Amino acid sequence: MIRAYTFLLRPTVRQEQALGEMLRDHCSLYNGALQERRDAWRHVSKTTAKYGMQSAQLKEIRAFDPERQGRWSFSSQQATLRRLDKAFAAFFRRVKSGDAPGYPRFRGANWFDTVDFPKDGDGCRWNSTPHDPVTRVRFQTVGHVRVNQHRPVAGHVKTVSVKREGRKWFVVLTAEQDRPEPLPATGSVVGIDLGIANFLADSNGDFVPSPRHGRRAAAKLEAAQQALSRFPRSKAKDRTANHQRAVEKVAQRHGKVRRRRLDHAHKTALGLVRAHDFIAHEDLKIRNMSKAPAPKPDPSRPGTFMTDGAAAKAGLNKSINDAGWGVFLTILHAKAESAGREVIAVDPRNTSRTCPECGHTAKENRPTQEKFHCASCGHTAHADTVGATNVLRAGLVRRDANPA
Repeated sequence: MIRAYTFLLRPTVRQEQALGEMLRDHCSLYNGALQERRDAWRHVSKTTAKYGMQSAQLKEIRAFDPERQGRWSFSSQQATLRRLDKAFAAFFRRVKSGDAPGYPRFRGANWFDTVDFPKDGDGCRWNSTPHDPVTRVRFQTVGHVRVNQHRPVAGHVKTVSVKREGRKWFVVLTAEQDRPEPLPATGSVVGIDLGIANFLADSNGDFVPSPRHGRRAAAKLEAAQQALSRFPRSKAKDRTANHQRAVEKVAQRHGKVRRRRLDHAHKTALGLVRAHDFIAHEDLKIRNMSKAPAPKPDPSRPGTFMTDGAAAKAGLNKSINDAGWGVFLTILHAKAESAGREVIAVDPRNTSRTCPECGHTAKENRPTQEKFHCASCGHTAHADTVGATNVLRAGLVRRDANPA
């Protein structure tokens, strides 16, 4: 199995400058390759420039510009071109499926923050000074950069990436490992219902409160964004020192919320995986749930639109995004696979409207957001607990119908 590790880098001033130049030159390569593809398609011949053709041009590009493109790893530049190729592949896939395509865009200096090295030892070397008590990673032209390695790396390192977040630099490793020993069986099964008021409720009647990291940080984030709004929009190279500090302050606030949300997702998923052998959850279409309602023209008043509850929906969408369900479910599946647990997603329709006692399904069974009262048999319970119970039953049925 493949596992990722992220460690904080502690570069010197010169190394930090060299890392910034590496990002800048790879961004320039990405934008140049994108422009070539655009020009080729706009030509009367409607030709296409693909990865193989652009990769073959790297040798000439490096020879023509030895002081910039020529000093970086050839393999990392190929990885940047593959990154663009994947963006176009995703664009055409969305066009064919009828989704909003999103044509690949040019990247600014602040929007290109990662350089990939496809193989350890080709342009980079993890643990480049093995006899040094301090772990270091070596990047071509940059040198040996000190790493704050807070935990050991198990397995064989396959790829290395360097990433910038604000003023901090990180190294991201992917290591190939033997499949770990599964956790001891507990004999417990559980269904979970994700929500807004509570982050999740399980079929045993327990609740995990919603941390609301975004809501709690809203005041500080609003103040940072208001301070930033006082400066006119300008490119990074034209910003004053105060403008740049305001930009970094907003990025710092957003980064702190993201890290807290990620930490909560990891800890919650780990608790579920350690306690239960089987976990069932709703197969939520989060992107569809957080869409804004389409405006509807008012036929009686041309040029105006009917009331569609967009303001209320915007608040709900904000709460859904703040909960971070998608990140949590991704982490839950990854941890369950490592621990030898089974996770199944089930259809969420009517899970909170179906009585677990008599099976009666009706909208009236849920008079309020929290209360469940069956109109047929009179069963009462918390609506989220009912939903989790029905999710568990549907998950067990699906597991028994499709044995591994």
